[in-house]
Amino acid sequence: MPAVSFHQVAKTYSGPKGSFQALDGVSFDIERGEFFGLLGPNGAGKTTLISILAGLSRATGGRVTVMGHDVRADYAQARMSLGIVPQELVFDPFFTVREALRIQSGYFGVRHNDAWIDELLHNLGLADKAGANMRQLSGGMKRRVLVAQALVHRPPVIVLDEPTAGVDVELRQTLWAFIARLNREGHTVLLTTHYLEEAEALCHRIGMLKQGRLVALDRTAELLRGMASTMLRFKTDHVLPAAIAAQARVTGRIVQLKAHDAAEVEQMLSALRQAKVPVEDLEIGRADLEDVFLDIMQAPAQHKVAA
Repeated sequence: MPAVSFHQVAKTYSGPKGSFQALDGVSFDIERGEFFGLLGPNGAGKTTLISILAGLSRATGGRVTVMGHDVRADYAQARMSLGIVPQELVFDPFFTVREALRIQSGYFGVRHNDAWIDELLHNLGLADKAGANMRQLSGGMKRRVLVAQALVHRPPVIVLDEPTAGVDVELRQTLWAFIARLNREGHTVLLTTHYLEEAEALCHRIGMLKQGRLVALDRTAELLRGMASTMLRFKTDHVLPAAIAAQARVTGRIVQLKAHDAAEVEQMLSALRQAKVPVEDLEIGRADLEDVFLDIMQAPAQHKVAA
């Protein structure tokens, strides 16, 4: 039995201007103990899918289960199996950090878990903030409390919806070290993130959503292997030749070009020399998950979805 199962999940929103299909027959399983990444651009349907998983939104069609419990027919047991870190900073301003965690424990019928609360506070860098009022915390510290609240009842499935958006490097490193430990201990993790280097480093398997449809599903290593191309990266302040610019990905001063072999790399460098475009910090490497993601999202046809 998988930890999480999505079967033909559909979601349609209706309004005065017509209907919008946010999810269109999404199906995949997340195995127990897996670290799974769910990726997609804004509006692809990631948060809608997680809202349905959490019971906050009702699917128009299909079925979702958590540890074998249907999220509609057996909501209480399904929700008990989930620990969800939302995107939004939602907190009660009237309690201290420790009080907030004790109250959250009570929602799940968990009592006398101070030892686990202490461990959460220590591992998330909150030990010195345990007695602080939630109003006094910075945004990053509030984010840490949200993570602690999601884990306070020791759920077998942890859902992280953009958990490191807008937070400092220290929190990202602290959070991933702790979540990786929990994953090694058997917890299943579902992660959505726009930091693709995090997904590449952490996730065993990745699914990609595009316009409400699952367009890629495979092990991370297989997705990278399927790209199997050389990436030419450099910096320049000059305008690129039209032929190069048409195939380049430009971020500020950084230019990235996909090449299939060494001969194509030399052709590109020759074209830059002829156009008198100086390059700095030239690197030749392999494609990363960002390259795979952009390739799939820009493709006109649906990509093959592996088992």
